[in-house]
Amino acid sequence: MNTNRHNGIGMTSQRTRNRLIERLRAEGIQDEVVLAAMNAVPRHIFVDEALASRAYDDVSLPLGFGQTISQPYIVARMIEVLRNGTQLNRVLEIGTGCGYQAAVLAGVAKEVYSVERVQPLFERAMKHLKELQLGNVTLRYADGNMGLPEIAPFDGIIMAAAATHVPRALLGQLAVGGRMVMPLGAQEQFLHLFERDEQGFRETRLESVKFVPLLMGKT
Repeated sequence: MNTNRHNGIGMTSQRTRNRLIERLRAEGIQDEVVLAAMNAVPRHIFVDEALASRAYDDVSLPLGFGQTISQPYIVARMIEVLRNGTQLNRVLEIGTGCGYQAAVLAGVAKEVYSVERVQPLFERAMKHLKELQLGNVTLRYADGNMGLPEIAPFDGIIMAAAATHVPRALLGQLAVGGRMVMPLGAQEQFLHLFERDEQGFRETRLESVKFVPLLMGKT
């Protein structure tokens, strides 16, 4: 493991990473478990080398293939809502991308399963997560709309792409007492929280967001 690469220097140093965490705290992220997990992940290794100096800016960055690495605030906010101050056991992520959010989830959940439909991104994420030696993350190259029924139920499901409707297959894979956080909408998108209890599902609309669209099939 290349610890020098992970620690970073200059604009990718731990000091720069600490400043991002302070900014997230100032912007309202209160879950210290989530903040600690984000502080532990070297975001700069997940972005193109040319963009490494911007890795700890609170912005989304391009990954290629029409995809982005999400803004750190949104990653923290979604995981904070997903966690709701409780221990997460088995979590499903739809849209691995470069693997950054999966790496953060690994710090707050016992088991993380992540699905990616774009093969080059899937392979890139595999490389990054192997480099970080995260043994509790399992990646799958598959259509995220279907979830992972063979692994379900999940007590948390998080989606990193915007759907125009709620994928029913995913709701069905949510455990009783579980929570799903996802962006919904086409032109105008909002984060939505779905909570499952013995009676069914409760939906709450949260803040406005901007994500790439959720697409069908594998590429």
